Amino acid sequence: MSVEFLHTMVRVTDIDAAVKFYGDGLGLQEILRYENEAGRFTLVFLASPDDIARHGGIPENTSPTAMDIPMVELTYNWDPEDYGGGRNFGHLAYRVGDIYEACERFQKLGVTINRPPRDGRMAFVRSPDGISVELLQKGQPLEPIEPWASMENVGTW
Repeated sequence: MSVEFLHTMVRVTDIDAAVKFYGDGLGLQEILRYENEAGRFTLVFLASPDDIARHGGIPENTSPTAMDIPMVELTYNWDPEDYGGGRNFGHLAYRVGDIYEACERFQKLGVTINRPPRDGRMAFVRSPDGISVELLQKGQPLEPIEPWASMENVGTW
């Protein structure tokens, strides 16, 4: 089985204060900032300078989820939201060698696939403690196949 840690997502209420905390306080370096007006959110990906150096620097024109650098993803939703109950912590993300195989393995363990890999690229499951785990296909997305292609989302992630 091939699994690589990618990033942890944390929802924040003040993007500038969060970047200052993780950047100036923890010493993480901002790798990419993505603003989505339609979705009304900003994503900021940060990593430690040591991890960046260990992985050969920051590749140009590459999505953060395709980089080999472990990161923290700060998600700032422009519209105020109450993050009670731990909703400020988003998810863990892992790259897997075969997303369908990984989801089948979870199903055999009795785990609900909350967001099936309909696109051959991404799925979400939850740990027994309710922590969301994002699974991302290594390399290019796999061709959509059944039963995954037509499966509906279940619950939240």
